[in-house]
Amino acid sequence: MSYDVIVRNGLWFDGTGAPPQVRTLGIRDGVVVAVSATPLDETDCPDVINAGGKWVLPGFVDVHTHYDAEVLLDPGLRESVRHGVTTVLLGMCSLSTVYSDTEDAADLFSRVEAVPRQFVVGALEQHKTWSGPAEYVKAIDELPLGPNIASLLGHSDLRASVLGLDRATTRGVTPTDAELETMAAKLDEALEAGMLGLSGMDAAIDKLDGDRFRSRALPSTFATWRERRRLIKVLRKRGRMLQSAPNVAKVHEALNFFLESSGLFGRRRDVRMSLLVSADAKSSPGAVRVLGPGVRLLNRILGSKVRFQHLPVPFELYSDGIDLPVFEEFGAGTAALHLKDQFERNKLLADPEYRRRFRKSFDRRVLGPTLWHRDFHDARIVECPDKTLIGKSFGQIADERGIHPLDAFLDVLVDNGERNVRWTTIVANDRPKFLDKLAKEPSVHMGFSDAGAHLRNMAFYNYPVKLLKRVRDAQLAGRPFMTTEHAVHRLTAEVADWFGVSAGTLRQGDRADFVVIDPAGLNETVEAYHEESVPFYGGLSRMVNRSDDAVIATAVNGAVVFRNGQFRDGYGESVKSGRYLRAGSEKLDHTPV
Repeated sequence: MSYDVIVRNGLWFDGTGAPPQVRTLGIRDGVVVAVSATPLDETDCPDVINAGGKWVLPGFVDVHTHYDAEVLLDPGLRESVRHGVTTVLLGMCSLSTVYSDTEDAADLFSRVEAVPRQFVVGALEQHKTWSGPAEYVKAIDELPLGPNIASLLGHSDLRASVLGLDRATTRGVTPTDAELETMAAKLDEALEAGMLGLSGMDAAIDKLDGDRFRSRALPSTFATWRERRRLIKVLRKRGRMLQSAPNVAKVHEALNFFLESSGLFGRRRDVRMSLLVSADAKSSPGAVRVLGPGVRLLNRILGSKVRFQHLPVPFELYSDGIDLPVFEEFGAGTAALHLKDQFERNKLLADPEYRRRFRKSFDRRVLGPTLWHRDFHDARIVECPDKTLIGKSFGQIADERGIHPLDAFLDVLVDNGERNVRWTTIVANDRPKFLDKLAKEPSVHMGFSDAGAHLRNMAFYNYPVKLLKRVRDAQLAGRPFMTTEHAVHRLTAEVADWFGVSAGTLRQGDRADFVVIDPAGLNETVEAYHEESVPFYGGLSRMVNRSDDAVIATAVNGAVVFRNGQFRDGYGESVKSGRYLRAGSEKLDHTPV
């Protein structure tokens, strides 16, 4: 038997959670055809990877990205694949580009995900050839994809296409019965085309871009539960899933997700749900103790299938001035972000009456969790024209000047030019004890990288590698909190199964999506800060990660596309390795060799 690729003598993890074994893998026609404890015949094999001392894992599955525009401009999605990610999901948080026209899609997407609007418009104007889901799936599949792609239909996209963006974002407007049935039919059409399910967003923090309806909340936030139930009924019939984010200002409404997920103990089909987000938030440090047990209890009592997404790394954010989504929590913050002109924004930030209103909302006690801890003593300046301020927190500056921390923040921005001041803070997952606990929590699954979004604010492209580093470091220190095979399972098959995508395992008969990891390379470099200029975004410098010491090779559909820090020639341009994975499209043969 001849092979296209042989991966020799690696410590093989199959993705199921089973203990690893030293094995040699034989790959032919994009499929794992041999998993052998003895050497394979390497005659005429053009690519033999010596994986001795390395780990061979299924490619990671990133279930929460916002690559919807980027995939059109750079189908290789290099910033994920270089970290061993071989399958990415699009269409999260109610946002997709399936039904909406270019202008609506850009207004829905750009401000929410902090991707410059002109590039979203340009990507869609140049590449959007579809007007519905079947055409969309075909168009994405015809791109020279690097990783495999699967996607959900966004509720905001769907709602805007039926009601129009104006009506869809006007309070008090509800769809007629006919419009609701049209929405249900369009969702069913998307599921028939192979999309995995529906994504929503209940939290009104996310705002529209553009000039027509700027700063209105996303369409899905205006939906009633009558509308949501009608759409969930379609998911239930098809056996598909829902991704969404409950409104943290109305925590009690989260119960509706559990009720709608429930199969009523066999009386109807249950609906798998993936909600945002489970984290050890600084704004509510006690919540981490109760969320997991509470979710497990409700699932058990109601017979629901609800999990919360968890990013298993410290949630570190950066901001240029006030350009950070957390400021949308304040009316005054939204007012500033509403202004695109820098002069007008600086003028507003200096206005005494504006500051009075901002301080009032900033100091107001809030019941329930918030995105930001609101502690300017925990917000450190890293770039500023006034070099004497670099390294200081805004709180420290306020103490030195004897003023309110918010005034110190706004003073520094106005005095130095708002976008010239770059600062950082960690909003969640800063306590290792609870981060380790969440990594094992059965009511969560790994996700929420937001890859492709918030280009200047954060970079979690390599969160799977970072989790493996934490697991290994704990084992070496004699305080293990989970096995490596459990971590691998959580990053691969577990999330793939929940979302209903055929990925995440590396057994005989499986598609040959894999990553080779050097455990010795799981070092401090995977956690270092990096920026990289993005040609297709006009040279914008985006935050990225680098795991080149750890990720030796990444393969998609049997093709080794990244090796030793370099992508293969033609990758994402003339060479296509990935494909669109339609829901339920693959039946795999796991007959042992």
